[in-house]
Amino acid sequence: MKVIIAEKPSLARNIADAIGDMKKLTGYFVGGEYIVTWAFGHLFSLADIEYYNPTPDGERKWTLANLPCFPKEFHFELKHGADGKVDSGVTRQFKTIEDLCNRDDVDTIINAGDADREGEIIVRLCVSHALKTPKAFKRLWLPDQTPKTVLAALADMKDECAYENLAGEGFARTYIDWLYGVNLTRYASIKCGTLLRVGRVIVPIVRAIYDRDMEIKNFKPEKYFVIASREKTNGEVVELSSTKEKFSANEKEKAEARCAQYNAETAVVTEVKSKKETVFPGKLYSLSTLQNVLGKKYKMSMADSLAVVQKLYESGYLTYPRTNSEYMATAEKDKVKNILSSVGKIGYPVRFKDSKFIFDDSKIESHSALTPTYKIPKKEALSEKEYEVYSTVMRRFVAVFCAEECIAEKSEIHIKVGDLEEFVLKGTVLLEPGFTKYDDYSQKDKILPKLEVGEIVNIHFTPQEKETTAPKHYTIETLNNYLKNPFKDDKARAKEMEENGEVDDAEDYKAVFEGLELGTEATRTGIIDNAKNTGYIALKKDVYSILPGGEKLIESMGRLGISMDKYKTSEMGRALKQVFHGEITVPDSVKIAEREIGEIFKNGAPPPLNLPKEDTGALGEIVGVCPLCGKNVVRGKFAYGCMGYKDGCAFKINVKILDREIGKAEVGRLLATGTTGLIRGFVSKNNKRFDAKLTLQDGKAVFSFDK
Repeated sequence: MKVIIAEKPSLARNIADAIGDMKKLTGYFVGGEYIVTWAFGHLFSLADIEYYNPTPDGERKWTLANLPCFPKEFHFELKHGADGKVDSGVTRQFKTIEDLCNRDDVDTIINAGDADREGEIIVRLCVSHALKTPKAFKRLWLPDQTPKTVLAALADMKDECAYENLAGEGFARTYIDWLYGVNLTRYASIKCGTLLRVGRVIVPIVRAIYDRDMEIKNFKPEKYFVIASREKTNGEVVELSSTKEKFSANEKEKAEARCAQYNAETAVVTEVKSKKETVFPGKLYSLSTLQNVLGKKYKMSMADSLAVVQKLYESGYLTYPRTNSEYMATAEKDKVKNILSSVGKIGYPVRFKDSKFIFDDSKIESHSALTPTYKIPKKEALSEKEYEVYSTVMRRFVAVFCAEECIAEKSEIHIKVGDLEEFVLKGTVLLEPGFTKYDDYSQKDKILPKLEVGEIVNIHFTPQEKETTAPKHYTIETLNNYLKNPFKDDKARAKEMEENGEVDDAEDYKAVFEGLELGTEATRTGIIDNAKNTGYIALKKDVYSILPGGEKLIESMGRLGISMDKYKTSEMGRALKQVFHGEITVPDSVKIAEREIGEIFKNGAPPPLNLPKEDTGALGEIVGVCPLCGKNVVRGKFAYGCMGYKDGCAFKINVKILDREIGKAEVGRLLATGTTGLIRGFVSKNNKRFDAKLTLQDGKAVFSFDK
């Protein structure tokens, strides 16, 4: 007999239904050569600090006396409820698993946890605690829960040892999150006299929202002028707006003088081109890109959308939801053809397409994009939210494989105003709607005026008053995009959000697969929901904002010297991926976390400092000229570095020097004049604070204590 242990009762039912002729008994199904039982998600959790470091008086009250806690060996126990007791249902179901695994007629155990690192360790923990003598151990890996997929997977199972690295990543994440969460939650709460829930991922997420809201709160709009012309030629308005320079509020006369220069010239059409192009749909959905669309269109929270997607997955209508890829595996082409056959039968014009923008193994870590399965529900069988989610996934799938081409006419008109500036007007008109009949498409027709090469364009440039605008609050979409790659330049991210279809996203996937993202597709929704429930952030429609509790958390972290920023969190995320790839061991990754946490307890809380928040610029932003080779110095992830590095120039200035961020304004001043102003708040290796200038000496930034 073979015992299949599913992660949840719903999956156990689907497996039993696929196998067929199985009898339902208390806590399991049985039939033929199979027994199917289940967990309730996590049946086990890590023991609390008192298990490893008991308090002297034996009480469970929080105290600094048993902190920090770094277990030599982590101990799991049956999960406790809020009352501190193990639920009777948990105990009863584990006893069922234990009895089934140790039956004499059972020779094989099958792990049917969800197909991710969390599901991997949920069942492994059940088996390791239940099994008294070794037995064959297999893995049932299910990309969806349709009967065909279940039966195919049962016929092609790998030994569980093939998933050792995935399990290692799962255990490493569990240990590391426990170390950060338990140690720092207690430390911060005791120090601040109030409960502060501190976690490896929750803090940088709350911090991102806090920082953005503080930018908005402290933003002071500034007026400025640009020069623009809006005159008619051949009865049509031709809009020309200069991008060469802006004029401050007190430079109106200068702007008027520049307008006079432009108006003294002749504006001539130098080039007119128009061509027909194929417009491509957006990519298939990952969980986060689907949540972005659902949040924007239906104001559906991430928690709500994940719950609905999970229900549709468990019903066999969608593939595995917690995927970070928008691509399909090349081995899935026949599976896609099967789905297309079902989709075509309900009236959609689809055809198979073999494209690297759809099938790309290099863009898949564990799971392919989220798609419909061959099992298509009737509309009346779904709730309103289920239909919204399912139809969104289906429409994108139809768009990607649409048999009808989407054709647009793209036009450009180049107008040169003397030798002062060349203006480029761009327009797009859809000729054949193609996929846009089935999936959302945001670009509207923009028709250009009818102009010919050599034609004179009427101009009259005048100063146009404008005002700088505050940054926008994070939305579900923009926060998700930030968390997926927190080191990406905002302008580049905004530009990509406007593009459809065939774009080069290799760098984005490299960042995700290296572990640079904050949280993962599997965990991010729960962490954000936890931040909401804790009172750190609020979500209204699809817009996030910081709450007083969140402000207190972030400001308390600063006072306590706890640097839980995107850099530290990404460093740990990278370590987890190294475990997954077999580059380091689980204990190696745990040691990294212990060192970071140990430093906090070793240094203690520094005295409060009211330092200004430094603007360190955006990635790729030019901040000055290299003093060594004369090329541009730009903002990188961790340093302002010279673009001449490819030619051997090693000039750089760290963004953070001795715990003090160095703003782009000071770096620009250093590069231009050789010295900064006085910078307050450096922290020496002896934890002493000091103020100093930075000066350039032999191409390096060094401290100067000159007054």
